[in-house]
Formats: sequence, structure tokens, C-alpha cells
Amino acid sequence: MKNKKPLLYKTALRIKRRKDNVFILKDFDDLVAEYDYDQVLRALRMLVKDGTLIKIGYGIYAKTRTFNNGVVLPNAPIGDLAEEALQKLGIKTDKSSYWHEYNAGLSTQMPTGRVIAVNKRVRRHIEYNGFDIFFEKLKSKI
Repeated sequence: MKNKKPLLYKTALRIKRRKDNVFILKDFDDLVAEYDYDQVLRALRMLVKDGTLIKIGYGIYAKTRTFNNGVVLPNAPIGDLAEEALQKLGIKTDKSSYWHEYNAGLSTQMPTGRVIAVNKRVRRHIEYNGFDIFFEKLKSKI
């Protein structure tokens, strides 16, 4: 009989070894083939519960770090995580019009990084801890 490592162990090890800060369900397709879609989702929920991951959208998870006082936060700002997730989903991203206006000196309002310019419609809702990501249509082609 072959000694198989548990799915939770395999999932946690993959997350720890990868440099990516964001994971989508497609990153675990080989585990879905070996186990089952529901089992992989259950393993991801368990990793969210223990603080290894946070869920920032439907099928989108982000790595976390835990501080000495027990606070668990994402590895990167939510805007950066959203851009990485969108790129994994095949959506091209760019800086928002607010960012371009601020850097051109046309505005004094600093951009928050929570608005991302995209090349096509995004139906996903990405947020963490009450901070939503908003999308705007690109003015020019990427």
C-alpha cells in the first residue's frame, strides 16, 4: 500500500513553497484530479481557519503573516493582491486614472491603490476587511 500524504499537508506545503502571494483554484487543479474538488475546497477552508490563508474573493486566496500580538494580515496590500489575482485570471491590469493624474501633477489627491484599470469586465468582488477593490475600464490598450 502506498503511503499518501494528507491533502491538507500537500496544500499547505505548496502554499509555503510558492513565491506567489495569491492563489486561485486553478493553482490546485492537479490536486483536484487526484482527490476531489470538494476535498480541496475543504482543505483551503481549513487553512483559512488556521490563519495560513485569507479569502479575498470567490476562489481567490492570499498568503498571510502573523504578528507577535496575534494579528493576522495579508502579505501585501489588497491592491497588489487584487492585481496579482486578476493577472492569474487572464485580465490585463494597469494603474488607475487617479494614479496617472496624481503623477502628472493634475491632482493633489493621493491614489489609494484600490482602483485598478482593467481591459475587460470583471465580475469578481475582491475585498478584505471592508476594503473593496474597484475596477475601471482602461482608456488605452495595454
